[in-house]
Amino acid sequence: MIASWFGGLRGALLETAYPSTCLLCAAPGHAGLDLCAACRAELPRPEQACARCGLPLEYPAPFCGHCLRRLPPFDATWAALLYAPPVDGLIADFKFSARLPQGRLLGQLMAEALAPRINVPDCVIPVPLHRHRLRERGFNQALELARPLARALGCPLHHGAVMRVRATPPQQTLAATMRRDNLRGAFRVHPGFEAGHVALVDDVMTTGSTLREIAVALKVHGVKRVDVWVLARAA
Repeated sequence: MIASWFGGLRGALLETAYPSTCLLCAAPGHAGLDLCAACRAELPRPEQACARCGLPLEYPAPFCGHCLRRLPPFDATWAALLYAPPVDGLIADFKFSARLPQGRLLGQLMAEALAPRINVPDCVIPVPLHRHRLRERGFNQALELARPLARALGCPLHHGAVMRVRATPPQQTLAATMRRDNLRGAFRVHPGFEAGHVALVDDVMTTGSTLREIAVALKVHGVKRVDVWVLARAA
């Protein structure tokens, strides 16, 4: 209790010395976030979605038409936000311009939205980058998002459990029909990894091809349940 009290005091002192500022409109931040209350209320959030792949739906239903025809290899998908303005701009700033305040804010929003809703897995696994892409970018955005989530849940973070062993063209440059072939054989599970229930963390889910390939690799390795946690889901 004393440690918690001192932690709260330290946070209050830091907020007083370095007040948060909204990254979208430059107004004072709210609740310790670099986001004001008005901008926070306008963030696009999924109201109803497919329980299996997280696709936003126009009407309540357990599954979307795609999953009714063919279930994906992962077992559930949870998305904190929708991939729409201004979320897409914040992600682009973080991912491609290395603006770490945007990354910190997005990680906080993701942890806040998902932590109360999900079943705690045995471990959290961020989607890996190939070593060449990691060298170019300097950081793995999925790992940066996974850290606050794992911390909020008290859950182990295993960022070496899955390896990207083949460099591939960026998924966003390819048509949907080509994305799965682009990733075939690109991921390998570490031989010593063991878990029954894992959660894969990524920044954006569009077609889900990357997450499908990793889920297949994990289940072939012996993992029983694979959940997907994403910051933003594209329609």
